[in-house]
Amino acid sequence: MGLYKTLPEHVTEVDVIVAGGGVGGCIVAGRLAETDPELSILVIEGGMNNYNLDNVIHPALFLEHLASNSKDVIVYKGNKAAQLAGRSLAVQTGGMLGGGSSVNFTMYNRAQASDFDSWKTSGWSADDMRPFLKKLESYHGTGIAASHGFDVPVQVSSGRYRVTKIEDDFIAAAAEVGYPEIRDLNDLDSNNGVSRAWPRTVSLDGYRQDAATTYLHPRLQDGKHPNLHVLVETKVLRVLFDGTHATGVEFVANPDFVLQTELNSSAKQTVRARKLVVVSCGTCSTPAVLERSGIGSPKVLANAGIPVVVDLPGVGENYQDHNLVMIPYKTNLAPHETIDALFNGNLNREQAIATNSDILSWNSIDAAGKIRLRETEVASLGPEFQAAWDRDYKDNPNRPLMLIALLAMYTGDPTAVPRGQYVSFADYTAYPYSRGRMHITGPEITDEIDFDVGFFTDANDIDLKKQVWAYKKGREIVRRTKLYRGEVPSGHPVFSANSKAALWEGPFIGPITDIEYSAEDDIAIEKFLREHIETTWHSLGTVKMAPREKIGCVDCALNVYGVQGLKVVDLSIAPENVAANTNNTAMAIGEKGADIILRELGYSARG
Repeated sequence: MGLYKTLPEHVTEVDVIVAGGGVGGCIVAGRLAETDPELSILVIEGGMNNYNLDNVIHPALFLEHLASNSKDVIVYKGNKAAQLAGRSLAVQTGGMLGGGSSVNFTMYNRAQASDFDSWKTSGWSADDMRPFLKKLESYHGTGIAASHGFDVPVQVSSGRYRVTKIEDDFIAAAAEVGYPEIRDLNDLDSNNGVSRAWPRTVSLDGYRQDAATTYLHPRLQDGKHPNLHVLVETKVLRVLFDGTHATGVEFVANPDFVLQTELNSSAKQTVRARKLVVVSCGTCSTPAVLERSGIGSPKVLANAGIPVVVDLPGVGENYQDHNLVMIPYKTNLAPHETIDALFNGNLNREQAIATNSDILSWNSIDAAGKIRLRETEVASLGPEFQAAWDRDYKDNPNRPLMLIALLAMYTGDPTAVPRGQYVSFADYTAYPYSRGRMHITGPEITDEIDFDVGFFTDANDIDLKKQVWAYKKGREIVRRTKLYRGEVPSGHPVFSANSKAALWEGPFIGPITDIEYSAEDDIAIEKFLREHIETTWHSLGTVKMAPREKIGCVDCALNVYGVQGLKVVDLSIAPENVAANTNNTAMAIGEKGADIILRELGYSARG
């Protein structure tokens, strides 16, 4: 198997170097190797091999990746932000082979048709992307067959476990507040409702379908692809150029995995590419690789001591994420109806793994939605919000305002609440107006990143107002469920004791009417949101695909402007956000990127 922690001495030059073994990188390498086993390919991944790790293959263990001592993710620390109550937000990204697909919530969630169309790039419209969305999946969900694919590699299913009681409850409660059940919110066209049996990137027998497991490992293990090489626990420092033509990369052992006693821990090495270098290090790392290579804003490069190869000021700009809060509630659910027991100690982790417990195949999410406001609600949020709505949403019913999901678990520190069964209502903004940025401060991988997440920096606080509305709407949905037994106070705003919005203990008896919120209550909600808004781990946009004069960094064929032989294939190229968990979009970008590369290398068009 061509998987190494140290590159063999004989591998000094290959046809294609893939810098980054995340979603896009695994798909590109897998598709190229599948098409031509004689093509020599080297994938360089900064993190560990993900193969057959317990907390990778079992979806229910996803929160383990976010532990403070985890090496499964890369943590990017944002600058302190006054508008976020002086906090420094941490954004975690996939830090092992497979990237985010190895550590995420396994939620299968496609973008809207209007999302791809909003990219305004030849070859990347919704109609252009539908074949790639179908090509990547073996769909076992309840949606309309014509909208989905049924070929390998990525299985999409409910695995071995669902709690239909929760989804029935959620669907009925959502209907009471005006959101109908929609059969398939992943067909690119449906919107403004909720769906049950929400599928996930999990096989029918209950195992995670990450990009490495589905695209890379089968070809590493079948004995038919001797020219496919994967180097793990190794960081790409920069791309090498002969003039403006990319000729290879410089790399170094990842210090997180190298013992202090190893003398070669800081030794830099190079490998050459005969045909192409592909950077797919992800939204938060790809701009750093480009900047260390001399591609970026001259001011940023000068401050970091990097000679300019290409003046490309868009690199590292346009950072976007979905702004998230998870609001916890008490329930009357039984222990087997949430995954709290896996994290609070009531269910022995090792025993569950040893017996391959069915609950391990669950991500706790069986119902979710994409929702919009009523016109009367729009008006109540003020004239600035009304103007934004009229401009960007009113005449485009395909665009949701918020994404919602009900998780059958408490998503915070399990020691902070009594042992029991909880649900968390996730609100995340589909299209934040706020933008951030991230840039290098020096030439080495150990130099800090100057990272401004940008949350809640948009004009007129439209992003904040979206979240205020979503908090109220989510609370109305959960209050109407049969499972509801009150709020978890630490996960909600602090309302005054005499407020009509005061928190509740126990079930409601009799008809439920909407809570009336005062101006003082709204201030409390805004304060809570500034103190608690977080990343949704959906970073994108920092090397955007757009015309160069519009601060674009790559063209429609994913070529980096101003150089030759260098492409970017990951979520950093997305110029605008998508109303979805982003893994599926990352996979579609990988498939599209692989198709572009294969055509340019002279291989026939793929199906």
